Amino acid sequence: MGLFDKKYCDICGEKIGLLGNRKLEDGNLCKDCAKKLSPWFSERRNSTVSEIKEQLAYREKNRERAAQFRTARSYGEGWKLLLDEEHRWFTVTRARDLADANPDILDYTALTGCRVDIDESRTEQMREDADGKEVSYVPPRYEYSYDFDIIISVNHPYFNEMRFRLNDSSVYIEPQSTVQRPMMGQRPMAGQMQRPMPGQMQRPMAGRPQPMGRPMMGQTMNVAPVNFDPENSMEYRKYREMGDEIRAALQQV
Repeated sequence: MGLFDKKYCDICGEKIGLLGNRKLEDGNLCKDCAKKLSPWFSERRNSTVSEIKEQLAYREKNRERAAQFRTARSYGEGWKLLLDEEHRWFTVTRARDLADANPDILDYTALTGCRVDIDESRTEQMREDADGKEVSYVPPRYEYSYDFDIIISVNHPYFNEMRFRLNDSSVYIEPQSTVQRPMMGQRPMAGQMQRPMPGQMQRPMAGRPQPMGRPMMGQTMNVAPVNFDPENSMEYRKYREMGDEIRAALQQV
């Protein structure tokens, strides 16, 4: 058969449009049938026509469970973990109408583990020098971003984990990179440094000339963040605690 010959779905028999084919190990699958597969399933290319038909039969039976699902507890914001304590079922979905969305409904006994994965990325912040070139700050300054994923391990014939993100957009944190020193005679405000850090200048003695190149009292000094801790961010704590809550809930089912 040629590259542009007409293809037909080996599941429903309908003609497959241009760019609509989803290859199977021994056949073709149209995009409409592919949408009916489990969203957690990732082995489509290595599956046979017979295996896909078996999964679609399971998905139709699952639709009955989805219609019967009664949410007793819900965790998360966008993607949510839902628990049905009456049937001892759980599911993960973004949908409000479970019967229409048909998310996979699993027994509590299918659960084998759960963990929270916090991914940290660091980007150096640059400044423009007198020649218009980007150069590093001294000491370097960084912006940190975090993403929070839940990985639920399961014993299931078509997938072994359900991975979803708690935050819709990354959590960005820019550690405080400057410390305002008080004017002569003023007391430091709450949160300001009260003692010089190692390597910083001491308060000059009266009558002693100020060394060249160092800031005068009341100016701002660039210092490296001391003991940077993302837990100081309210948004970071929100998603970290949300992940801990989901993990604890699944450990108790």
